Amino acid sequence: MKPVRFGKTGLRISPLCLGTMTFGLQCDEAESAAILDTAFEGGINFIDTADMYPNGHDGELAGITEEIIGRWMTGRRDEVIIASKFFAPMGPNPWNRGGSRKHVMDAIEGSLRRLRTDYLDLYQIHFFDASTPLDETLSTLDDLVRIGKVRYIGCSNHAAWQLARALGRSEVLGIAHYVSVQPRYNLLFRDIERELLPLCVHDGVAVLPYNPIAGGMLSGKHAAADGPTEGTRFTLGTAADRYRERYWAEDKFKVVEEMRPLAEEAGIPMAQLSLSWVLANQAVTAPIVGASRPQHLEAAFAAAANPLDSDLKTRLDDLTAHYRAVDTDR
Repeated sequence: MKPVRFGKTGLRISPLCLGTMTFGLQCDEAESAAILDTAFEGGINFIDTADMYPNGHDGELAGITEEIIGRWMTGRRDEVIIASKFFAPMGPNPWNRGGSRKHVMDAIEGSLRRLRTDYLDLYQIHFFDASTPLDETLSTLDDLVRIGKVRYIGCSNHAAWQLARALGRSEVLGIAHYVSVQPRYNLLFRDIERELLPLCVHDGVAVLPYNPIAGGMLSGKHAAADGPTEGTRFTLGTAADRYRERYWAEDKFKVVEEMRPLAEEAGIPMAQLSLSWVLANQAVTAPIVGASRPQHLEAAFAAAANPLDSDLKTRLDDLTAHYRAVDTDR
């Protein structure tokens, strides 16, 4: 894969990022290692995780995913870019969560220990923390950069105003700033096109979209009449309700069915078509692709190697235009 620039930094990464929230629950360690091997051998050198992963557990498995990656990464740390996130509860106490200086300092030590490394290439706050002063979180992350435990900092699930505020405060304080953002983005969820993506283009912030195939919905494998398929994100523990709320709806099934003939006409799988559409957006740096089996990465490799035809992109844009944010200026 041809490396891409990570925002306006000097870092170059693969144009795909491997998401790992399935590791430790949806797939066991052996399957997780096989997925990591397949991704690495296919040219993906950017791995994203979080201290709270795997996705879908009820608190008892927090940290398992980082441990799996840490064992796999032994002996090849210098060959991968590793990113993790903090925010979710990692213990029973009220200070075991959020963006406070106390939690950030504790969280980084836990992630480094589980990942078996002495630094993270990218450290991200998982959600916006309205209960902690922004300057407190940013100055703590700046300290981690200064002492070498973190190379870059970023954020996830931030609205445009939240990211803009953070960038502004970092500039005023003269400290490390968020170089990347992880938003949800796919053909069925295009809200970020109105404000967040233009902001990222303007300020050179790397965009790492998650859910590029809508948790598997855009692969076309689900049928509304049959109900959610067992073993998928739509039935996975505490994550099931969230994914059903996002995507299990009549209007979204209708769009998927309208996409089928477009994929057939192009001669490519639905998952590849959906990911290719995300990759075609010039504001996107590297979509985060997940898998519960190594073969699930085949569509991702194909999407990265075969740019989407511009006419087909336009047809997909038109088909899903109603999922863009409403233009309130009209």
